[in-house]
Amino acid sequence: MTIAVIVAGGVGNRMGQSIPKQFINVYDKPILLYTLEGFERHPMVDAIEVVCIEGWEDTVWSYAQHYNISKLKWIVTGGAMVQESIRNGVFSLEDKCSADDVIIIHDGIRPLVDAEVLTDVIRKAQQYGNAVSSMPYNEQIFLVNPDDDTTTKAFIPRETIRRVCTPQAYQFSLLDEKYHEAFDRQIGIHGSHYTNTMMVELGVTLHFAAGSDKNIKLTTPDDLEIFKGYLAKDRI
Repeated sequence: MTIAVIVAGGVGNRMGQSIPKQFINVYDKPILLYTLEGFERHPMVDAIEVVCIEGWEDTVWSYAQHYNISKLKWIVTGGAMVQESIRNGVFSLEDKCSADDVIIIHDGIRPLVDAEVLTDVIRKAQQYGNAVSSMPYNEQIFLVNPDDDTTTKAFIPRETIRRVCTPQAYQFSLLDEKYHEAFDRQIGIHGSHYTNTMMVELGVTLHFAAGSDKNIKLTTPDDLEIFKGYLAKDRI
């Protein structure tokens, strides 16, 4: 079984809206629903769990019914930070999953995930136990001079780095074990940490899967305009 855990537990202050950004309407549909529809349509996804900001659970159920998101089976209340939200979603599956089930972790405010990307992430997780969506980095990366932060004299060869985001997928036994370990040891759970960085800090080797530049994260009003542009292009 393959289950998508959609993380929608944040507030999104940088979007400058009065409601959480995952519920902002774009062309009369909440952003979160665009995300859910991508997983609803994918033939390799069997079920969906949403980790939701507290107080919005009934709204998500209502949206799912209205937009025919039949794969949505569970809604879990999020935590105070993203890693707590993901942990809540993972732990709630402990009585529902087998060890080798594949769990996809995906940001609710990445509504443009490609079917091909999802397929590759799922297949690689089935093969290797984990997979993270990734893309090459096309800009030059220079390191700040520790003696003068207005200068540089070292760079990182761009062919040695990758941009990594969601979707990412893990066999359930690995995911559950490492979230218990991370919170027990307080490793990889604070600040900007996510499942992938937590895994690396706990010694797990991750496997790259396909990615897409369209798979943007909607963080600011400018991101919202880019998303609208993609949707308008598809409507032509």
